[in-house]
Amino acid sequence: MTEHPDLAAFQRRLAEFAAARNWQPYHTPKNLVAALSVEASELVEIFQWLTPEESARVMDDPGTAHRVTDEVADVLAYLLQFCEVLGIDPLAALAAKIDRNEHRFPVPGSGDQQPES
Repeated sequence: MTEHPDLAAFQRRLAEFAAARNWQPYHTPKNLVAALSVEASELVEIFQWLTPEESARVMDDPGTAHRVTDEVADVLAYLLQFCEVLGIDPLAALAAKIDRNEHRFPVPGSGDQQPES
């Protein structure tokens, strides 16, 4: 199994890439979240008219699989840059959100009560 750099290493690499091209002035939270939305929309576009069955098999076609993989990379890159600019630890944010959701949506029959709205 190939070991990949951690998220912080990717964030550093993306920041260095942008700095080498003097792109930092454009990497504002507003611009990054807009770019993130555009890239997420490009990912949605691939699946837009597929049936549920076709969407489940999307990675079977090498050309489509390549497009999906590229768009996933774009979405993640912009999300990591957005988090870096705002000082958000994406893994800590995800862990906290999962914890909240486990509390809000207990396993049926577990005896835990769902909090009132």
